[in-house]
Amino acid sequence: MVSSHEIESGHRSQSAAVAPDAGVALGEDEWRANTYALLGALLAAPPSAQLLELLQTIDGTSGRQGDMGDAWRMLKLAARDSAPSAVDDEYHDLFIGLGQGELVPYGSWYMTGSLMDRPLVYLRRDLAQLGIERQAEVHEPEDHASALCEAMHVIVTAPDIPREWQRRFFREHVTPWMGLFFQDLQQARSACFYIAVGRLGESFMNLENRYLDMPA
Repeated sequence: MVSSHEIESGHRSQSAAVAPDAGVALGEDEWRANTYALLGALLAAPPSAQLLELLQTIDGTSGRQGDMGDAWRMLKLAARDSAPSAVDDEYHDLFIGLGQGELVPYGSWYMTGSLMDRPLVYLRRDLAQLGIERQAEVHEPEDHASALCEAMHVIVTAPDIPREWQRRFFREHVTPWMGLFFQDLQQARSACFYIAVGRLGESFMNLENRYLDMPA
């Protein structure tokens, strides 16, 4: 049994989700963990003015080119051109709405068409086996997109969780739906700033698939 870890699901400071040294070439796992933390923060709540400003000034690619580099540059431009109040409205239209937002960012919904379904049961089983607990003040189910990104952040950074568990958790709980969710986010009618978030998320999911296929 591994030691207990907590899923913060957006309760970490948003500026802390982007490493101060993000312009420096980071180790692979540190860069991956930072990217999961950033995506988790952006999906948990609309970005603050401070985070939008920070996104304009840093290079989160850590030297990577290709689709991931393009996606990060798109996010920087979106942050530059977005007003915090407009992004706040956009976030609520996308994910909250009057009763329900344009998108339903839950794994159970994407995998079964229902909320709080069997994928959430299996996810909670695996989180418990890893010793990962949701903070008491977090009310979203663990299969919310932001909570899953935060769980992956914890798994990548925890020294007592082996690499094979990263691969298994990603394959069972992230791969089946989050790539499609990020595609839907890019195509959502209400999306503007969040088109760039969707592009970053989709590019990162593709990169993670290739990375976790590599031998340890």
